[in-house]
Amino acid sequence: MRKTVFKFAASIAAISTLAISAPAMAQEAEEESSETDPPGPIDVEVTLAVVSDYRFRGVSLSNKDPAVQPGITVTHESGLYAGVWGSTIAENPGSDIEVDLFAGFAGGDIVTYDIGAVYYVYPGVSSFNYAELTGKLGFTIGPLELGGQVAYAPSQDGTGNQDNIYVATTASAGLPGTPLTINAGVGFEDGAFGNEKVDWTLGVSAEVEGFSLGAAYVDTNRRVGGLGRAGAVFSISYTF
Repeated sequence: MRKTVFKFAASIAAISTLAISAPAMAQEAEEESSETDPPGPIDVEVTLAVVSDYRFRGVSLSNKDPAVQPGITVTHESGLYAGVWGSTIAENPGSDIEVDLFAGFAGGDIVTYDIGAVYYVYPGVSSFNYAELTGKLGFTIGPLELGGQVAYAPSQDGTGNQDNIYVATTASAGLPGTPLTINAGVGFEDGAFGNEKVDWTLGVSAEVEGFSLGAAYVDTNRRVGGLGRAGAVFSISYTF
């Protein structure tokens, strides 16, 4: 597991180095263009993150070890988006990596919506792969942001030929006069990956010098061999 984390981090570092070593002249031309040209119809966002424990719906998928999590999202001004996200995970019969391919359509202002799908890929163990449909709604009431999510995985080989449903609610609010935001969430799962399983989280996040920092308490009512026990999760990410 630790070797995989180092290899993953080294790959990310190599990609970042190539990007940084682009000719200065091209960078200056791009900056001048951005000052005069309106934004294009397509936006590309890259995120690099490190977490102390990869928790998915309350359960550790990294065996409570740190995980490296890069991702890239391409969004069209119409609201269509697609991307790929990855994470190191605990050792399995194949590669110790999870790759999520996702796409959807999002929009709204005071009330936001997001309808999409995710295909979870586990290189080297294709029998674990599965698809999931997702729907999200968000509401803003003053400083408070409320959200709801439904995720449904139809019966398929990767789910053991069972379906799975996950429903969750989230809430967040910024603390006046500080860069801190309080976050909370509760989720319920039933089916292939949970039998009336409940997970909950309470944490705090902040934006500091372009970095997103987070700390959260995560717990579930299912221990899953100890991987669902309560624990603290710390994270740091940078988006560009």
